[in-house]
Amino acid sequence: MENKGKLGLLSICLLGVNAIVGTGIFLLPGKAAKLVGVSSIGVILFDAVLVILIALCFAEAGGLFKKNGGPYVYAKEAFGEFVGFEVGFMKWAIMVIAWAAMAVGFPTALGSVFPLAATPFWRSVIAVAILLFLGLMNIAGVRISKIVNNVITIGKLVPLIFFILLGIFFIKGDNFQPMQSVGALTTTSFGAAALLIFYAFTGFESIAVAAEDMDKPEKNVPLAIVLVISGVSVFYILIQVVAIGILGDGLTASEAPVADAAAKFLGPVAKAVVTTGTLVSIGGINVASSFLAPRSAVALADDGFLPKFVTKRNKKDVPYISVILTTALTALVCLTGSFSKLAAISVVSRFAQYIPTCLAILVFRKRGMKGSFRIPGVYVVSFLAVGISLWLLYNSSWDKILFGLGGLVVGAVFYVIMKLTQKKAN
Repeated sequence: MENKGKLGLLSICLLGVNAIVGTGIFLLPGKAAKLVGVSSIGVILFDAVLVILIALCFAEAGGLFKKNGGPYVYAKEAFGEFVGFEVGFMKWAIMVIAWAAMAVGFPTALGSVFPLAATPFWRSVIAVAILLFLGLMNIAGVRISKIVNNVITIGKLVPLIFFILLGIFFIKGDNFQPMQSVGALTTTSFGAAALLIFYAFTGFESIAVAAEDMDKPEKNVPLAIVLVISGVSVFYILIQVVAIGILGDGLTASEAPVADAAAKFLGPVAKAVVTTGTLVSIGGINVASSFLAPRSAVALADDGFLPKFVTKRNKKDVPYISVILTTALTALVCLTGSFSKLAAISVVSRFAQYIPTCLAILVFRKRGMKGSFRIPGVYVVSFLAVGISLWLLYNSSWDKILFGLGGLVVGAVFYVIMKLTQKKAN
């Protein structure tokens, strides 16, 4: 029976979907088609297989631990404090930056309906108000966060589900011919498309971050990861198929592909429906971020890399100090407006989580550790996942890689400072 104060399997799955499916899905079909045309369907399938390989590694690691932290815990347990801290530091930093970007993204999207909302002053006011509201909601308890997350996740999926179910009847077979506006498929265009689509799947690595707030995490986390990635993969493929089937070559020129495709069978009401879906989607990611980001800080504080008071919980068993700290830092990033450049470190930060986790399960296997989930052919899966991660990283731009490496350097400096502080205290 599910503990009412914890997240059960369904709630964990919805949290995972909420963390993955964002505003990008409303834009992805057009961007992917512009790069590789009809082949974008195959690239999504290719990426889905790659992400599933990485997700399987996370699923096995997730079945071994009940503690908060996710990738941070796996890296620390397998490779020691320093590697673990680097992963944990990057995880927390990118979650703060990503949450700030999504908080500002809400009034920006709202500006298409109410232009005043997108002006600098009101954009900041609305973004900070969202952060404060979600921070207070989290402090009120896991149960409230769970209910809001579940409702919003379902709310964001409904417009897209209707788009698929209704759009299927308006698909034209001729639209699946090679697109005239797209050149021949090359390894360069394939790599660029694979990288673009890959980031639409990111977010699953956060599922285990709040393990202590989940019911039977060692059992439910691995299952949730597999279910979420499988479901999202099918979802993305269907959306791309419907978008191509309705718009054809016109998809490559569309700035709002889902809205334009929906307009073919919904008429003028399509813009209102898609705008609403976009706002709900951004709101959903904000809710997921407000729950997950503070738990990343708690994991670091548990091991002495942040002050111990960060781990304090209230009567609702919520790490309220971490919620306040993380919310305040996120608000600061919002107000500086520098998050657009800082967000570039997300490229390396993702792989700083993926690669150590994919290698960590080999260390855990060697130690004889057994959890609720074990990967068949673990060595093949692990090495393929690491190879894929390196290949995708290779296809990224150097400026993003350098920003990410800069984040790792800052983390290393912070680690040395914390160790020296601990040494003096002892």
